[in-house]
Amino acid sequence: MNTYMFNQDLLLGVKANLEQFSVQPNTQTELRKAAVAIVITEHVETRESCILMTLRPPRLNRHGGQYALPGGRLDEGEHDVQAALRELHEELGLELEADSVLGRLDVFPTRSGFQISPIVVATLGPVNLSPDPTEVEQVFHLPMSELDDPEIPRLEESPNSEHPVLSAFFPTLGHYMYAPTAAILYQFREAGLHGRQTRVSHFDQPTFAWK
Repeated sequence: MNTYMFNQDLLLGVKANLEQFSVQPNTQTELRKAAVAIVITEHVETRESCILMTLRPPRLNRHGGQYALPGGRLDEGEHDVQAALRELHEELGLELEADSVLGRLDVFPTRSGFQISPIVVATLGPVNLSPDPTEVEQVFHLPMSELDDPEIPRLEESPNSEHPVLSAFFPTLGHYMYAPTAAILYQFREAGLHGRQTRVSHFDQPTFAWK
């Protein structure tokens, strides 16, 4: 696996790849709009590039105990970039401006009734976070090198769809992560790191993610 050290060249490469990526919108207009932030930052100890991940508190009614990217539903009159940056600030205490945006990925329709717009953003270096304990149980710095594992994605037959359920194992988490979050991260790897036109919105999600 490659080691992705955090530097300007890496960020410029991701931005260039995403500018060449042909984003496909979701046509299921009845779904509620949401946005997540894929935050590229520097690990304070290893200096590697990593993605900020959260573990949601188990007591939450929606997706409690699941791994997630910072994000949530759009407020009235809000667009997806605004929502992703607002949710990032509310959940992790990290305030980034619109010029931190490197690009976006395909809108992902979920079994729980949302269409998620993934927004890729970058920090200037290591960050100090202040997680909101009502929304975040734990924060993880997921190294990009783990995204590049050739074992990702793992595909399992779904009894509920003609398409398989996508998952990925990350050593930093010590667990498997499932679609939609794992699918979004897989597309980020393919599009952002390798410049590939890889689609993921057709992959199914496990039943525990439907609620």
